Amino acid sequence: MLENWVVMPTCLPLVRRRCHACASDHFRANGKFRVNANHKLLDAWLLVLCTACGDTAKLTVLERLNVRSVRPGLLDRMHNNDPALAAELLQDPVVRRRNRVALDWDNAWRLDTGGSDHLDREVIDVSVRFAARIPVRPVRLIAEGCGLSRAEVERLITEGKLVSAVRLSGKLSDDFTFTLKR
Repeated sequence: MLENWVVMPTCLPLVRRRCHACASDHFRANGKFRVNANHKLLDAWLLVLCTACGDTAKLTVLERLNVRSVRPGLLDRMHNNDPALAAELLQDPVVRRRNRVALDWDNAWRLDTGGSDHLDREVIDVSVRFAARIPVRPVRLIAEGCGLSRAEVERLITEGKLVSAVRLSGKLSDDFTFTLKR
């Protein structure tokens, strides 16, 4: 029987960027936007607050776009400070690249295994699905989901008792499956 595990965000990730006021390198997005119109051109920013000093920085979302080229729904969501839109934009690689920021997902996700009835079985097949593009080490997920230490998971990989079509070292943010034989 195939188990389904889901890696789910619990909150917005921290934004890694240097603060010009205090030299901290973490900002927290609170879902607030600023939209500015200059004649028929729009600029829009996602506001982020420094976790150390509270200073505000702006992440560019729209830059000098004609008002007519912006989807009305998008503009409404920005005016309403939609936190779901903030989450979408933080995960957008174009927005991150334009603003030269990275995301810090530490303590911003959880693993839902659907219960612990799989722990006593000899062989388990697991499908891991990511609800958001959260880069996590598969070894960490497997250790957490199976109640093992990371060293035990590494040992099982070495012994060939833990197999997957994807490389289990490094970080993944794409869905994958694995089989564990005890």
